Amino acid sequence: QVQLVESGGGLVQPGGSLRLSCAVSGFTLDYYAIGWFRQAPGKEREGVLCISSSGGSIVYADSVKGRFTISRDNATNTVALQMNNLKPEDTAVYYCARARYGSSCLDQGNFEYWGQGTQVTVSS
Repeated sequence: QVQLVESGGGLVQPGGSLRLSCAVSGFTLDYYAIGWFRQAPGKEREGVLCISSSGGSIVYADSVKGRFTISRDNATNTVALQMNNLKPEDTAVYYCARARYGSSCLDQGNFEYWGQGTQVTVSS
């Protein structure tokens, strides 16, 4: 059974940092691209970052360039999203998702399994 479980969300002040983790099970992480997405209240879900099976990454959201990074550890079956210099507009529920086998990060429509999400709130 494919599962993705996010953790690490919480309340942080503007300028602060958080590290989200996506723990996966039920499949071999080595072979899949994993993406992070977010959905703010009243807004559509948007892609944030994606990491391919080979370790290359793509930034989907221009607003996070230079502040967010993505990494993967196939040995521990986790994908992390490091978020620095957080801003109030980063407030959202953050989801990790697994792409279809053989799919890359290039098409955001390729993601078929999703976690339940973790809330990130940036506020003073």
